[in-house]
Amino acid sequence: MTACVALLGGSFDPVHRGHVALAALFGALLHPDQLRVVPAGNPWQKTGLKASAGERIAMIELAFREAGLDVMVDRQEIDRSKGNDGDNGGGAPTYTIDTLRQLRAELGPAASIVFLVGADQLPQLDSWRDWRALFDYAHIGVGARPGYSLALTQAQLPSAVAQEIETRQGSLEQLRTTPSGRVFLAEALAVDISATQIRAALQRGEQVNSLISPVVLDYIQQHNLYKA
Repeated sequence: MTACVALLGGSFDPVHRGHVALAALFGALLHPDQLRVVPAGNPWQKTGLKASAGERIAMIELAFREAGLDVMVDRQEIDRSKGNDGDNGGGAPTYTIDTLRQLRAELGPAASIVFLVGADQLPQLDSWRDWRALFDYAHIGVGARPGYSLALTQAQLPSAVAQEIETRQGSLEQLRTTPSGRVFLAEALAVDISATQIRAALQRGEQVNSLISPVVLDYIQQHNLYKA
């Protein structure tokens, strides 16, 4: 049987219920043989990660363990981006295409790789490095969040991205049993949260219990993260 690996990347600064919900959604839909979480090292489209790599990994492990999801934390982006601080990714920028290439080399040509994203990321997909080449290495599993209905999102997409999605739509069976090249759009991700929103709320001293898990909030408070 062909192995199926679902891959969830992100800054996870901090990890929140939206991340867990996206992974849980595709876990239930795909039943992947492995779910990998890849925290960014030095994401080129974002600046100033607030928590260290070690802190972000610790929060990821707490959140997914509490949710009952068995995940592997893949450190490859952190390791590629290490700078002088050795932890916070102060070195070269990291790109999703490099992560997928490395994973494909590790798993071999026959494995199914499904890269998970929220629908809100699709309008910027053509700004990613070598974005069309992503489909050479993986499928893309898209979860729609409130305010990002798939019909509306596709209407707002850059024409090149819309065309790729239109021609590449596939079934869950195709995602699980073929290596790459398809897109599956799931409209059941009823969570609308951003890490930026959480950090701002924490700085203002507001309650964030509905946005992140209690174990992650406890970790943030114990380590004095995201203070004003």
